[in-house]
Amino acid sequence: MERVARVYDVVMTHNLDADEFFIHCVQRRCAERSLSFFLIEPVWVEAFHEALRVDRVWARVLLNLHSEHHLPEDRFHRLVRMAGERGVQVVDPLEVALPAFDKARLHPRLVEAGFEVPDTVIVSREEARDGQLDAGRLAQLGSPFVIKPAMGYGRRGVILDAVGVKDLERSMAVWPDAHYLLQRRESVAELDGQPAYFRVFHVFGSIWSCWWNCHTDGYRRVTDEEERTHGLAVLGDLVRRVAALTGMRFFSSEIAMTAPGRLVLIDYVNDQCHMLSQGANPRMGVPNTVVAEIAGRLVDAAAGLINRR
Repeated sequence: MERVARVYDVVMTHNLDADEFFIHCVQRRCAERSLSFFLIEPVWVEAFHEALRVDRVWARVLLNLHSEHHLPEDRFHRLVRMAGERGVQVVDPLEVALPAFDKARLHPRLVEAGFEVPDTVIVSREEARDGQLDAGRLAQLGSPFVIKPAMGYGRRGVILDAVGVKDLERSMAVWPDAHYLLQRRESVAELDGQPAYFRVFHVFGSIWSCWWNCHTDGYRRVTDEEERTHGLAVLGDLVRRVAALTGMRFFSSEIAMTAPGRLVLIDYVNDQCHMLSQGANPRMGVPNTVVAEIAGRLVDAAAGLINRR
């Protein structure tokens, strides 16, 4: 490393201006911890990649908030891969993140480990294209059912009201993928007059549980009283089990209560969490306090990785 001109303690890939509050919180916490920081925005990604390649720059920890897992040639993806090869501690490294992010690969592992997940048929693109889906396989899911691309995110290619093969073709047209999950549509229960649907954030063992309205995208933090009254501490236990199974350190999961005491893992591992704050978007943002605390926990964890190294 003698030839390296500049070493950063923490660098972070990012592609969304809407997450400025989160970015600010990360920068501020790095300053409080006396950690140097560099934000790898789209304008810098090619230059940083080249500088990393020729040892003009290096990083101790890379927080990956943007890379296209389904596109190996994506410039952010290539940068994150090179960082891992150069000995940068990546959160989370691709060899861990890719198997966890791919729903078709993770689903059987979750079933084997005893997680409650929707009844699912996994279909390859070749099967779907060649018309190998038989009516019996679809019938077990009920109607309508849900279709999800295995490597999709942001609801692209997701069909919530599928009734047949034509809907699978619709999903394939929107999001080309190697595999698709066809799933039974779960009925969400209500608690206190709202859908019992949750997004739970996991950051190095710490948990933030939020109500997430699957109809409006609205967030609200689960209160301590609600946790006690409705027994919602189990949400954190469930997501920590996902972390232990996958090795992921920073992700979120979507969980539905379908009946009293029955929690179903709906969206398994959301990598590169979108940390849009309610201050920026009151309708669909994550509560500001949650965003700030997650940013602080990430930086503190990065400092711990640096110190242990």
